[in-house]
Amino acid sequence: MTKRDIFGLYAAMITPFQASGTPDIDRAAQHAKALIDEGCDGVTLFGTTGEGYGISASERHEVQQAVREALGPDTPICVGVLSSDAAGAADQALSAYRDGATHLLMAPPFFMKGVTDDGLFNWFSDVFQRIGAQCKNIIMYHIPSQTGVPLSSDLIARLRTTFPDTIVGIKDSSGNWEATQDYLANHGDLAVLVGDERLLPKAMAHGAQGSICGTANFMPARLRQIIHNGDQGEIVCKVVDLVVANPVNPAVKLLTAHVRNDAEFKRVRAPLVELPTNVGEQLIREYDALTID
Repeated sequence: MTKRDIFGLYAAMITPFQASGTPDIDRAAQHAKALIDEGCDGVTLFGTTGEGYGISASERHEVQQAVREALGPDTPICVGVLSSDAAGAADQALSAYRDGATHLLMAPPFFMKGVTDDGLFNWFSDVFQRIGAQCKNIIMYHIPSQTGVPLSSDLIARLRTTFPDTIVGIKDSSGNWEATQDYLANHGDLAVLVGDERLLPKAMAHGAQGSICGTANFMPARLRQIIHNGDQGEIVCKVVDLVVANPVNPAVKLLTAHVRNDAEFKRVRAPLVELPTNVGEQLIREYDALTID
């Protein structure tokens, strides 16, 4: 991937669950197909929005296989790697590649806090070496609000030097414009991707390459307009303000269920819980007031 290759819009896809608590394989495949049909350039499975931290290896395999079959061989699929264990992270990565992943969204180890860049370099080096020759198309995942472990530009530069042609992008989910600017200034030849949709119009104007984001589950066409047509995204920004005023994953799932007219999408996996009924109804009213012409 080069600077001139627009990465585009990848939905940070939710993982639907059945009443039994197991992933709803068919609904996941159908949802992925709908997202591509509605303007997404690819999908990302098992990230934060996809509750990837709580999806087992066998469940990942079943969901990813079904999504790959639904999308065919050519549609990009990015898969989240979320493990504090280097061997476990490598296993997730290798399984994802076997099941047809084109990219990996690689989070840092998240249990220990206050770790140094040296420690993170050693951990990522261990993971990359365990993956071996297949290690490619890595997108570094900067989401310190969840992991408590930021990824500095210096760390990424060191990894790029040691493992050339391995890292192709950075997903910045910090919601911090200064962090986005830093990545663009120091790694502008990579695909710098924005996780906070409110920063997306500005980031695209300054050289970002797209977004992996949760609201693409229910408004991909609006987000595509920002990335591919330079729209300023006023409604998108207001919708995101509504979402982040609530627990984000349950809010994204509720709005997906609302827009898709399918209540099955609301389910979350413990330790998350669905929004209280009155809170969810208010969120839907506010969303409709913004988006219904």
